Amino acid sequence: MGQVIIGMDPHKRSATIEIINDREKILAQGRFGTDRDGYQTMLNLGRQHKDRVWAVEGCNGIGKHLAQRLIADGETVLDVPAKLSARARVFDTGQGRKTDPADAHHIAVAALRSKGLRQVVADDATVALRLLVDRRDELGRAHTDLLNRIHKLLLELLPGGAKKYLSAAQARELLTTIRPRDLVGRTRRRLASELIGELMQVDKKAKAADKELRELVEAIGSSLQDLHGIGPSGAARLIGDVADISRFASRGHFASWNGTAPLDASSGDQTRHRLSRAGNRRINRTLHIMAVVQLRNDTEGRAYYRRKLAAGKTPMEAMRALKRRLSDVVYRQMVNDTRHVETGTEGHAGATLQSSAADPIPMIDTSDKSLPGPAKTQPRTPLLAAS
Repeated sequence: MGQVIIGMDPHKRSATIEIINDREKILAQGRFGTDRDGYQTMLNLGRQHKDRVWAVEGCNGIGKHLAQRLIADGETVLDVPAKLSARARVFDTGQGRKTDPADAHHIAVAALRSKGLRQVVADDATVALRLLVDRRDELGRAHTDLLNRIHKLLLELLPGGAKKYLSAAQARELLTTIRPRDLVGRTRRRLASELIGELMQVDKKAKAADKELRELVEAIGSSLQDLHGIGPSGAARLIGDVADISRFASRGHFASWNGTAPLDASSGDQTRHRLSRAGNRRINRTLHIMAVVQLRNDTEGRAYYRRKLAAGKTPMEAMRALKRRLSDVVYRQMVNDTRHVETGTEGHAGATLQSSAADPIPMIDTSDKSLPGPAKTQPRTPLLAAS
């Protein structure tokens, strides 16, 4: 008997599955709850087939909770991108109706016909980093919101308000100089005092989160924080979202994924590129912060930026080129870290901005390369025998 594919269309409280063989013959199907009883019934139905593989759509999203439960029970799970299942639905009969049973069927068919689908693994330290850095970002947004509300109240309590960059301690000290006598003024002062107290708690939690992120990044063995402009949150975001750097065939594919590779917008004899708005915007933001930090200091990144300006590029084009080059720096550093962990030796010290942001070889200019094509293995040309 051939392999059996169990396609699953997951939801929060239910999951619809369809079991097909290698000839796309439907063996079983059903809809189950995601509680303990429903999940166990679904698992028992799947285990009636020996050579089975579960194909789950959205293993990084809505299907994550079911995929991880299956892995914990020793099952093999493949992640089926939504684009593949949608493509199977378009080319299937039945007028492309989108129902849960139809989605489960198309997910199973897509998994059967597609090669190289990612096998889902159990959550590891990268998931913990992603959770912690998400929490750190929430604290950052809370800090900004509280500070804006404090500024609004201080503007109404003090002529001209407070300075733009205001810490919680400075706001507390400034509030001690205000003694309003009317009811509205006293209410504003009390609310401002409460917000300052909340701000101090948020800042305390943010410092603790930064310390935890720094320790976990170092424990993993990453040297991303050695790069100028990458802090604990940036390193954790890169490790958490990238997970496995080897899944990118080249630095060009990595740049395409994070949105720093420009899009080819050439037409006729005119060759030009435009900014890409696609890709992982969180990683793109991390690279943007890295670029801004480098521009504020005397670094090779700033020198590279100025050379781009001198070459006739606009400030936005020069910034885009710098971010593209920094993407290569991060990619090389993560590849070196992976090799260091795998070999257990010191190996290379890793990429530095001095060695890649200002490439000594003038023929190499990856900052102007557009999105790469699919990764293909090119056959080697046989060498002619020496006569």
